[in-house]
Amino acid sequence: MTRTLIRHAHVAFPDAIQRANILVKDGRIAAVDAAEHTQADEVIDAAGLHLLPGVVDDQVHFREPGLTHKEDLSHASRACAKGGVTTFLEMPNTVPNATTCERLHSKLELGKQHSLVNYGFYIGATCENIDELRQAERTPGIKIFIGSSTGDLLVDEQDALERIFAETTLPITAHCEDESTIRRNTASIAEITSVADHSRIRDQEAALIATRRSLDLAFRHQHRFHVLHVSTAAETDILGDHRNLITAEACPHHLFFNINDYGRLGTRIQMNPSIKTADDNQGLWDALHQGRIQVIATDHAPHTLEEKSQPYPQSPSGLPAVENSLALLLNEVHHGRCTLEEVVRWMCDAPARVWDIIGKGRIAPGYDADLVLVDLNCSRTVLDEQQETKSRWSPWHGEELTGWPTTTWVGGRQVFRWNSNTETAEFAADVRGTEARFDHARGGFWATPEGIGT
Repeated sequence: MTRTLIRHAHVAFPDAIQRANILVKDGRIAAVDAAEHTQADEVIDAAGLHLLPGVVDDQVHFREPGLTHKEDLSHASRACAKGGVTTFLEMPNTVPNATTCERLHSKLELGKQHSLVNYGFYIGATCENIDELRQAERTPGIKIFIGSSTGDLLVDEQDALERIFAETTLPITAHCEDESTIRRNTASIAEITSVADHSRIRDQEAALIATRRSLDLAFRHQHRFHVLHVSTAAETDILGDHRNLITAEACPHHLFFNINDYGRLGTRIQMNPSIKTADDNQGLWDALHQGRIQVIATDHAPHTLEEKSQPYPQSPSGLPAVENSLALLLNEVHHGRCTLEEVVRWMCDAPARVWDIIGKGRIAPGYDADLVLVDLNCSRTVLDEQQETKSRWSPWHGEELTGWPTTTWVGGRQVFRWNSNTETAEFAADVRGTEARFDHARGGFWATPEGIGT
């Protein structure tokens, strides 16, 4: 039995931020109002710091198996721990694609062996694997690529989509870009030479058509659906009509970058869906504040700098983000664009509720002790050479951010600490995360959140 007492922290509870003493016992939060001199094996004085629930990133691409020259679970989970991400949900477009229960379980075994933080893996939909989708367990849900993808993951045929929504019960999420619109836009450009053409090819219409199509499927079949990486203000206009079925997310690159940034960052910000306009940036922020978008996730999808440096359109889409996402949002708190309470809701509580993850997303008795201590006054510069991701670069290289994680716990065990004396990240080599558990009978984000700790 191990006990850790975190004293004097400003704690982000579900309904307020208050100074409190948090007692952790055997990997869970035992008390949120512990006496200052409660007996514990370890006592941490967190005066002047804020204690948050660990971030739940519900959209990452960690490339293992099959693409580990770009990223792997060991490096990526270190990046998570450094960034305050204590649980990740990973996409199925590895090699081979995770489109069967057997492949899903193989990835879970890899997570058990290599991940410093908690892990979960989606099962991917194809036009032919409906039986696998019906049988799948131990997964947050089904991922559909409505738009270009790898392997056999593109599902663009209406009949196949109808069957998936009608004949499965797991929550569904999708990459929403209309393939026919992308092809038509590509054909209309006489000579594609600039990465700026990427945003003309994958334009607002491509995103909006696919999102409307998905919402129609979800409403007609009464099936829970989560819209990944919303990139346009126009999409947010239709997300308010959620009917207790629809949730959505925004990603840092769509919040902070726009087409005006191609000139200085080039293919570093080439993404699918593409970067849009400054007006779209603002529309996404408005939708977050107004509750039409509930979640912030990263879509962490690294490639090597050599790959990204190829001329467009040979350059691949995707960028790394997990180790800087929380700091990017804390920096916005510092500048008054959002509140700390909002950041905790968007990055911790909401994704845990969307995916029915047991014991995650809140600091409350009975919840898992996945915690991150942050210093809202600490300023550091994002540097490529300090990135833990295997790709060793960031599109935010050179940017100074105020507000950084200092310590991360996974299941009550310290997995990361920032050594301010040496200005280096320190990791616990013997800590491993655990498989995320899902209780989909709870009904997702729109169900009551009470009593979901265990």
